[in-house]
Order: sequence, then C-alpha cells, then structure tokens
Amino acid sequence: MTILVVGDAGLDVMVLPNSEVVYGGDTSAQVRVTMGGAGANTATWLANEGADVVLVGRIGDDMAGRQVLSNLAAAGVRCELAIDPSAATCCVVIMVDQSGQRTMLPDHGAGAWLQPDDLRPELLKTARHLHLSGYVLLDPASRDAGLAMLKAAHDNGLTTSVDPQSAALIPDPGAFLGWIKGVDLLLPNEDELAHLSANHRLLDYVTAVAATAGPGDATWIDGSGTVSVPAESASCVDSTGAGDAFNAGFLAAWLAGEAPETALRAGVAAATKVVTGIGAVPLA
Repeated sequence: MTILVVGDAGLDVMVLPNSEVVYGGDTSAQVRVTMGGAGANTATWLANEGADVVLVGRIGDDMAGRQVLSNLAAAGVRCELAIDPSAATCCVVIMVDQSGQRTMLPDHGAGAWLQPDDLRPELLKTARHLHLSGYVLLDPASRDAGLAMLKAAHDNGLTTSVDPQSAALIPDPGAFLGWIKGVDLLLPNEDELAHLSANHRLLDYVTAVAATAGPGDATWIDGSGTVSVPAESASCVDSTGAGDAFNAGFLAAWLAGEAPETALRAGVAAATKVVTGIGAVPLA
C-alpha cells in the first residue's frame, strides 16, 4: 500500500531562547537545524510507522535541497521532489517558548511553485491514498496544483485527506471547504476545527474528521457519530510537528483497516513521541 504525501520539504531552524527574548538586543539561545516542512514531517513519520510513502513536492537547487533529499532517503521516504532552479528550498524559523509552544516564520520557497505535473500519473496507478498539506491550498501560487492533485487522486480511485495546517491563514472558511469538498478525511487541530465549523457543517464537505486538541482528546467524527480518546501524558518540550506526526500515525492505522478508536490512539502515540524532543521528525 503506497501513500502519497504532497507538501513542503525543507529545513527548520529551531530557536529555543534561554530567557525572554530581548527585542533590539541579544538573547542567549539554543539553535538547531533539523529537517522540516509539513509534507516531509508526515512522510517521515509514515515511514517510521512502516508505510510505503512517496513525498511529492518541490525543492530548490541548493545545499538545503540536497540535504533534504539525503535526510529523506535515510528515513526511508521515496522522493518525487521536482528541483526548481529559480527558488530556494523551503525554510522555517521556529521559536519555541519555555512551555514548548512554537511560533513559526515560514518561507515556502520552491514549495510555493508546485505544479500539477509534479505528481506523475504513474504514481497514481499504484497508490492507495493521497494526503495533502493544507499549506499547498493556502498559498495562491500552489493552490491550483493542489486542487489538480486532489482531483487526479479522486479520479484514480484513491482516498484523500487534508490537514488545514493553520487557522490563521484561512480568512474564508467557506472557500477552503469548497476547495476540499469530496475529500475523505479532514485532519484539523482544535483551532482549525472551530474556525472551519463555526458557520459550516463539515460533514457536508468531507466524509469524516479526525481532530486533535493538544493535551485534550483526539476525536473522530463521521455520519455515525463521534469517538474520542484521551491524549497521553507527556512533558512538552517542543510542539512543532505534533499534528503532522498525528496525521501519520492515524493514517497508517486507518488505511490498514483499523477502527477509528485504534487509529486515533496510534495518532496520539506518534504525536506524544514528537513533543518530547526537539524537532518535528523521528530522531531529529
């Protein structure tokens, strides 16, 4: 069973200040560079779960892009990453506070110029599922490519899922829901869930929802009702990538035929692992 993941692949510059940030001055900090990008995060965790995963996206012809390819190959992810000669590889600066919560400064770089034909038709013939990072739809430059890929997956009989990724970047929930209408599974966090469902019934647009709530319950919602499981107790060092890890754990179990409750527990277990260390991928 092959799972296609569409989204950014790049580097995260993790900044953990040792004290309150002094604006206009100097603040001592721990700085680490790890692999990142929502697409790469989910793909790497899927590979960690034993899935056959292909990452579709776009990187720059630069040192960061070459490092990303090397890291993904070492993680067991098959790469279908177009190399863009005119744009840099995605890079995100992430500031993590003392409670483990993160503030992100993303530059999607080459990922913003994703093209419909970056997803080769041959891949659709052997895949079971396509997961799309919502960042692809939220950036006008890559939106048409994301929509075309969702349609191609549907036309070829694949199931599909979308993570909205950022409530703050969705100014019009109705428009976003229109873009994903017909998707099998929506994977929001609690802020995205509240934002998208405030004036819309999500099940009018997608078949099911698997929502996270940080240290709260993870919940499955479909036409038959809801199922919830509690979060696992953990000391949060860095929340970066928790949703991406949940997506991978959930999808690996759900696509293997597990019941929603079991899949939720698998997603929670993966998310718990990622928040206990620095960085968004296994062994980062």
